[in-house]
Order: sequence, then C-alpha cells, then structure tokens
Amino acid sequence: MDRALDGIRVLDLSRVYAAPAGSMILADLGADVIRIESPMGTDSMRDWGPFVNGHSSYYFTANRNKRSITLNLKSHEGLTIFKQLVAKADIVLENFKTGTLKKLGIAFDELKKINNRIILCSVTGFGQTGPMRTEPGFDPVIQAMSGLMDVTGHPDGEPTKVGIPIADILTSKYVAIGILAALRMRDNNGVGQHIDLSLLDVQISSMANIASGYLNTGMESKRLGNQHNNVVPYQVFDCKDQPLMICVGNNHLFRQLCILLDKPEWVSDHRFQTNEKRLEYKDILVPWIAEQMLANTADNWLEKFSQYGIPAGKVNSITQAFNDPQVIARETVGTMLHPVMGEVKLTKSPLRFSGLNIRYDLAPPILGEHTNLFLQEELGLDEGEIAALKIQGVI
Repeated sequence: MDRALDGIRVLDLSRVYAAPAGSMILADLGADVIRIESPMGTDSMRDWGPFVNGHSSYYFTANRNKRSITLNLKSHEGLTIFKQLVAKADIVLENFKTGTLKKLGIAFDELKKINNRIILCSVTGFGQTGPMRTEPGFDPVIQAMSGLMDVTGHPDGEPTKVGIPIADILTSKYVAIGILAALRMRDNNGVGQHIDLSLLDVQISSMANIASGYLNTGMESKRLGNQHNNVVPYQVFDCKDQPLMICVGNNHLFRQLCILLDKPEWVSDHRFQTNEKRLEYKDILVPWIAEQMLANTADNWLEKFSQYGIPAGKVNSITQAFNDPQVIARETVGTMLHPVMGEVKLTKSPLRFSGLNIRYDLAPPILGEHTNLFLQEELGLDEGEIAALKIQGVI
C-alpha cells in the first residue's frame, strides 16, 4: 500500500467545482473515483474556457486521476446499474439540488438498504435544511451572502469578490475532510453516514477573525483594501518598481522595521509602541512608511526584510508567481498525457508525504471515456449488452 486510500471507491455524481475538486483530493490519495454523468453531459464546467483543442482548461482543475462513465439515472436500467455499483462502493458524492436524490429513489435511506457501509456526501449551496435549502448556490452568491464581499475591496470602492472561487475551493477541502472523518468512524463501527455540506456554512465558518470580532464585540469590519483590520503595518506598499506585501505582526517585528528603515525614533514614540496604538494612529504611521518604501526597489527591500526577519513578498502577476524560484523549487507544476490533447500542464497536489506517494496517472477524463471497459470489468456486460444500453440512452 503506497497510497493512503487504495481500495476506497467513490461514485462521484457531482459537477462544476466544489465537490469534484474534493473528490480529486481523494483520487490523488489513491481512491478509485468514478465520475458518473448523464450521456448528454451534466458538467457545465466542460463549457468554460479558456479552451485547449476544444477542451476546457477549467475542467482540468478538478478532475484528474478519475475515470468517467455515462449513466442515465432517470431511466430504470440506469438506476439499476447505479445501485449495483453502490453495493461495492464506499462513498457517493453528489451536489444536486436538495431533494433530487429522493426524487430519483436513491436518497440516503435507500442507499443504506443496499450498502449499510456507504457514506453519502451531499454538497449544496445552502444545506439540506432551512428556508433556502432548494435554492441553487453559486460561489459569487455565497461570497456576497456570507459577508466576504463586504469586507473585500477598497474603502471607497464597491464590495468585491475574491479573484478565485474561494467558497467552492474551501468547500472542496471540507468534502475531503468530512469523507475521511466518516471513513475513520466507519473503520470503528462499520456503519456509513450522510454528510450535509453547505457552501454558505463553509464560508460563514471561514470568516475567522471577522466573525469572531463581530460575535464577541459587535464590531463590523469594513473594507480596508490591502490593509489589515486589526494589525498595523500589515499591508501592501508601493516600491520604486512594484508593490510589496509586508506583515509586521508584533511589536518585535515593528522594532525591526524601525531599525531597517533607519527610524529608531519610531520605537520610542508613544503612538506606535503597541499594535493597539499603531492601529489608532495608522493614518500617521502608514504614510510615513509608504514614503520610505518608495526609495528602493522591491528586490532590494526583500533582501533587507529577509535579513531582519520581517515577512514580505512581491505582489506577483500569475506569470511571475509561476516563475518564482520558490514555486519552481517546490515542483508545483506537473504534466499529464491527455488522450486527445497530448501533454497538459497542471498544478500538483500541495501534499508532501515522507512515506506515501501521490501519483498523476489519469488525465481529466473525456465524457464517458471509460464506460465500456468499466461495465465489462465491473458488471460483466458483453459488447452486445453495452450496445443495447447505448441505443436505449442508458449510457
């Protein structure tokens, strides 16, 4: 066993990003993830650009190391095949609207009758309960409703969403965490369970210090651009050539910054001696620091900040980020062979184990790429039976 989830099978009915990206984490760890889509295709992410030879690069981000089969769950024959697969599976992952599985006749209570060890993970915008349980939930809507947009952007600008689908991305991590926890419990008691995962719940819980500040003091944080709402100086400063992010998170680091900037008088200034004071007088302190930063280039400042142990980093473009020596040294980019496109590049899993391997065996699959072989191997169907299922629109 050289991968943690060898022998675990996931039937992945999900689409778009949050849930598929979660099952990809499991696939990277060795789980056998079977994507199950309608013969007509159900994943709109395949239609999102930019495209490479007609295939979506967006789709690549959440679907490596999986196999793809097509199955019409609205047909009697398709449901029968699906139930046969459930009998031998460990996990079913879905992100249909709340109530859809019940309409199809494969809600958790029904799945348990087939396989009492099955773990069902349902990912929705708003969860299985509450007044919005049947509403569709998309990442920007979740960012807006959770308060995230209200605290993102510049003070005099409009509420701004994060530049990546952050609610989806965070939810994908909880997909993997929740399923791994359920597997651990099943190891102990032999029984599966239903995981009810909501994008809104995830984003609310991820509001971190913003949420804690409000819940415990009633303080409503507002947009501060690239500044921090609790720590000063902790923000972007312009240098002679490009911006630099600086994080002066405690009094020691502030003293180091004063020495670095050749401003020892700031250390003894009563207005700056504690973070609370610096926050109070930030309208005085921040412009002074900004003036100093303009005197040198980002690279020269970075060398000095490194010497003084102050966290700092250039505000990179995506091109600069992928060409950063640290990013290159960590080998964060890999390649895979795609059945149509040839070699494609991808960002690799950030997990680094001393005793486990993460392999990149299967490129993001074409719709139904593995259907025939899978049905032959798993259910023993012959070519004639498979051809008949195609004619009937089952696969």
